[in-house]
Amino acid sequence: MTFSLILMFMGGLFGICMSRKHLLLTLFYLEYLILSLYFSMFLFLLWYCCEIYFVLIFLVFSVCEGALGLGVLVSMIRGHGNDLLSSLSILVW
Repeated sequence: MTFSLILMFMGGLFGICMSRKHLLLTLFYLEYLILSLYFSMFLFLLWYCCEIYFVLIFLVFSVCEGALGLGVLVSMIRGHGNDLLSSLSILVW
């Protein structure tokens, strides 16, 4: 089980490294990393018989992070026309 969690996390990190120019794919891989962390935290707290309310708080924060990322993506697409990071210039901001 631990090996599969480590494999999920490393796969998400590898995906972020490979899709560094496309913002939507980067957000998808970031949500995948959050999901793997959520699953590992849930199993850790379940294994040690601790309070599982922290998992609910973590889930709320991860949903807020996803909504904020999508909001920034929509704002960037309206301003620039695409979500490729290579077409952005730092001098424009």
